[in-house]
Amino acid sequence: MSALNTVGLADILLVSPMIVLFLFSLLPLTIKVLRGNKEQPPVATVIEALLGLGLTAVLLIVFSGYSEAAPPTAFGGQLIFDGLTMWVGLISVVVGAGATVMMHENPSTRGDQYSELVFLTMNSLLGALVLISAVNLITVFIGLELMSLSLYLMIAMSHEQKISKEAAIKYFVLGSFASAVFLYGVSFIYGSTGSVSTLSLVKNAEMLLKSGNHLFLFGFAFIVFGFCFKVSIAPFHAWTPDVYQGAATPITSFMATAIKAASFAAFLRIIASKGLLGSENLFLILQWFAVLTMTIGNVAALVQSNFKRTLAYSSIAHSGYVLIGVIAAGISETPSYAAAGVVFYLLTYSLMTMGAFAVLSLLEKNENDFVLTEDLAGFAKQKPTLAFCLTVFLLSLAGLPPALGFFGKLYLFSAAINEGLLWLVFWGVINSVLGAYYYLRPIVMMYMREGQRNTSAANNYATVFIVIASATLVLLLGVASGPIFSLIERALG
Repeated sequence: MSALNTVGLADILLVSPMIVLFLFSLLPLTIKVLRGNKEQPPVATVIEALLGLGLTAVLLIVFSGYSEAAPPTAFGGQLIFDGLTMWVGLISVVVGAGATVMMHENPSTRGDQYSELVFLTMNSLLGALVLISAVNLITVFIGLELMSLSLYLMIAMSHEQKISKEAAIKYFVLGSFASAVFLYGVSFIYGSTGSVSTLSLVKNAEMLLKSGNHLFLFGFAFIVFGFCFKVSIAPFHAWTPDVYQGAATPITSFMATAIKAASFAAFLRIIASKGLLGSENLFLILQWFAVLTMTIGNVAALVQSNFKRTLAYSSIAHSGYVLIGVIAAGISETPSYAAAGVVFYLLTYSLMTMGAFAVLSLLEKNENDFVLTEDLAGFAKQKPTLAFCLTVFLLSLAGLPPALGFFGKLYLFSAAINEGLLWLVFWGVINSVLGAYYYLRPIVMMYMREGQRNTSAANNYATVFIVIASATLVLLLGVASGPIFSLIERALG
């Protein structure tokens, strides 16, 4: 009997975080059915979800063998539980927990379908964990689709009746096209190598591309372009502002953090195959993609009046920054430093973005309320603590010290400099300066303009806690960035 057909206790233990996540996702729905299709008290659903997510995080830490020379694998090498799996998995689970809490208190997601939203959120996270740990391209595709299919439904389930439905359809159509491109690339890879293992890619990608194997080149390029769509890399970014604006704010927060982190982790595994060293054209194309993504995201954000769309274009720009680190990891002989820079930046970006969207969630009064940047006028007088937290997030997103975002960019750009990618670092710095304008504009509104807009913070204690906790972590982790980065680098080494 082959290893693929043998499932042992070790396999079950390794995938226990995924098993726990799925079982806890069923709990709120099961209770709702037993209650005659009536929602249990929302607080009980939140507690059940957080218990499941907390246990998932603990099991990820326990069973990820990042300290071993050879990380453990499950199901005949289909899934690997290394440092990348643990760190990005934890990032995704933590920000997923934050999104679950925000859904309970946001006007677009609270109500009679909250149990269904929790079920879909946890199953989307399940797909993300499969995606992060997959070392087989077919398994990558399964994780990608499980993650995405849940998202399509979550976006459509908003109480807002027009824009959210349009966003769900747009994301479904374009996401399906990107998945088809990815799967087409996988077929080319299999046709040229007889394997769909990313471990096989690591051994053969550079050689096959240098030898002029056009079938493999097209397959590798299609896989890369499929991931570029998922992480909002220009010119595959056009869906992002509309979908982010149309989705309920907690779901947008989940997409912009957990989903993006998981997709970048899988992207990093593919690029780390050294395929870029075998194709100068693909290497150059990805560099231009990074420049375009940073520039388009920042320039477009400059002219936005809708605060949510501003954050959406900001998310696109940050994808460009992360891509610099991914490219550096893809050409480095010792990729652990660049890969650690990517993971550290994903941690940084997830915390400050979740916090910013949590503040936005508090500002929304109903499901049809779209907050403008001008609506932040006078916010510092009305809610000084929340205004200070939002200021921390915006300054960190701009990359100003001593906030965590500064150190995230520092490690990314250092990795790129080590690999001689000076022109990418130049454009990264220019775009950071450019982005500072639209990050400072809301701060000016909050502290230097008069306004009357109130928030629902008085009743949404859990979301307020997320805002304050995120701001605290952004400041504290900025001070302790060195040891944390070293810990991540050691885990990925």
